[in-house]
Amino acid sequence: MSWNPALDPDIPFGDAVDAIETVIIPRARDLGGFEVRRALPSARRQMVGPFIFFDQMGPAEFLTGSGIDVRPHPHIGLATVTYLLRGRIHHRDSLGTDAWIAPGEVNLMVAGQGITHSERMDGPARTAPQSLFGLQTWLALPRDQEDAPARFVNAPAAALPLIEGEGKSVRLILGHAWGERAPVATPSETLYADATLAPHARLPLPDDHEDRGAYILSGEVTVAGQTFAPGRMLVFRPGDSLGLTAGPQGARLMLLGGATMDGPRHIWWNFVASSKDRIDAAKEAWRAGDWAYGRFSLPPGDSQDFIPAPDT
Repeated sequence: MSWNPALDPDIPFGDAVDAIETVIIPRARDLGGFEVRRALPSARRQMVGPFIFFDQMGPAEFLTGSGIDVRPHPHIGLATVTYLLRGRIHHRDSLGTDAWIAPGEVNLMVAGQGITHSERMDGPARTAPQSLFGLQTWLALPRDQEDAPARFVNAPAAALPLIEGEGKSVRLILGHAWGERAPVATPSETLYADATLAPHARLPLPDDHEDRGAYILSGEVTVAGQTFAPGRMLVFRPGDSLGLTAGPQGARLMLLGGATMDGPRHIWWNFVASSKDRIDAAKEAWRAGDWAYGRFSLPPGDSQDFIPAPDT
């Protein structure tokens, strides 16, 4: 049986049954004119399906000559998913990938035993004002894939299934739902979709995933008689047949979930692992800084600087 810390063997009945298991209010952090709202991990939930990290980036506006500059840093035991609604990010990694991530694309970077990457809004893009709005998420890797080789996959927006009708427009980013399957293979069963709903449109939740959640980007949604504002992550009970109804202004939301992980995960800085020993080994390898022969190397074209490991 898969592991889920929120599954209770004592099944409630009658008035004790809630359609929504957990409501998460993200923690906001100002990074200097650029706000990030983090919904996962939280005190109430470490993961929703394989999703162990969920950040809303922006919306933010940058003046000419400015933008985000995230220096090279390492990851292990996870896959990053960058999905932009507005703006572009320059991605470089230690595999040699050098790509600009654009709105509507899916970009999956599987860290496996180790990868280093940078994220910038640099070069000619800085000759004009820039904007950024999007989601960055991490998928925890199953134990049998924690030591797999790193890889990076990009799929353009046109390659992603688009499901439309009855006031709904849903782009399937990863995984399968509503009879469709996204083209990028994921380390484990996953649900990730971008849904735009017209006023009062109803979107049924797919019922073939063990864990399901929704993050409201704009507008309001009503579920089982309760109405929720933007900036809320709703986590639903497994197996319940539910739908989300948009408010009078419509709504945009991200659906997420999939199979629960094969155990809890340890998180330290940018590392995710099933054991502390794996974290400690990666920590020491990054601190050693042996870019030529060690576990980590720096991205070609962006190797002049890097983010040091925290002291703790």
